[in-house]
Amino acid sequence: MNVTPLALHSPRAVRDALRSHGWEESLAGTAAEGIHTSAFHLTGLDQGALEALVPFAGTLGLEVLTGDGWAILAGSRSRLSALARPWTVPESLSEVAVGIGMALPPASATTWQTGRGSVFLDRPVIVGILNVTPDSFSDGGHYTGVAAALAHAEKLLGAGAHILDIGGESTRPGRTEDVPAKQELQRVIPVIQALAQNYPELVISIDTVKASVARAALDAGAAVVNDVSAFRLDPAMASTVASARAGVILMHSRGSILELASYRHADYGGDVIGGVLAELRRALTLATEAGIGQDATVIDPGFGFSKTAEQNLLLLDQLTALQALGRPVLVGPSRKRFLGAAANIPLEDRDRATATACAMGYDRGARLFRVHDVAGAREALALAHAVGTGS
Repeated sequence: MNVTPLALHSPRAVRDALRSHGWEESLAGTAAEGIHTSAFHLTGLDQGALEALVPFAGTLGLEVLTGDGWAILAGSRSRLSALARPWTVPESLSEVAVGIGMALPPASATTWQTGRGSVFLDRPVIVGILNVTPDSFSDGGHYTGVAAALAHAEKLLGAGAHILDIGGESTRPGRTEDVPAKQELQRVIPVIQALAQNYPELVISIDTVKASVARAALDAGAAVVNDVSAFRLDPAMASTVASARAGVILMHSRGSILELASYRHADYGGDVIGGVLAELRRALTLATEAGIGQDATVIDPGFGFSKTAEQNLLLLDQLTALQALGRPVLVGPSRKRFLGAAANIPLEDRDRATATACAMGYDRGARLFRVHDVAGAREALALAHAVGTGS
């Protein structure tokens, strides 16, 4: 007899073992997902719920650790799903059942709908950064003219970018003045028009928090709005995206446009994961209320925005938690301060750390990656994809 450990950080090991015994691929994948282990941290539990949870969870084969008003619940997805049925649990556990049901991630989205059609997510999707600003933290002033922007766009696409994200207002730390909409439009619209003319099938994203800029960019050929405030800073943004039937990236952040990259609003009461989840969930609700289709939304945890270096590292480690929101996840760790702090490297040497962070993000469920150095990220993500899928 042979006993071989199966690494359960992803469902692949169980899936491949079942396939080796003749199971059909889709059935093996479903079974592997069902056996995959998850854990949840429950807080604010009353005594009645705590007293009922331990024995009931035990009958389902779940592991439970408890304390004063809290519990950690762990087990396979199939057994957790059995708990997430309010009509079958003791009355004192009905709220727990609903909460677990909402936290269990749904099936991963396979496409993202944009104004230019579907973006397929079966492989990593790279979003190349094209800043047409004079003061961006990494590449400010390099591509401010249309000719320079087009030349750089060609390099990004040649290196493997699937989408280009055009930004006309920097969110770098230490900014002291807003960019007026008129000036932002003068920077981005000619570039978007030129890109749309030269690359008719290209999915172009406009990185802005202003609805007026988003509307003009969409009219000029953009298909996606990347709102780093997730609809917080301009109440007209959600309806603008909805009316254009555009795709949207909702990034977590806090504070005004001048505070986004600071630590001024980085107090999450010891629970940065819970805070990011709750605030992105509110943004998704706003999107739904505005008439934006669920399949048009992508979420971004906002690395480097209103988070300390330690919080960013924790968020990267726990990125899988965002799958509970049921939307594709984009990450943008490119050249961020937390990478420099973790690896003790200056801004100009952070592309290797960026590629590593992207690969780690892919392993934790991210499928879109916003980067400056497309070639390095593409290589790291190709390896991560091959390891994770076997193809």
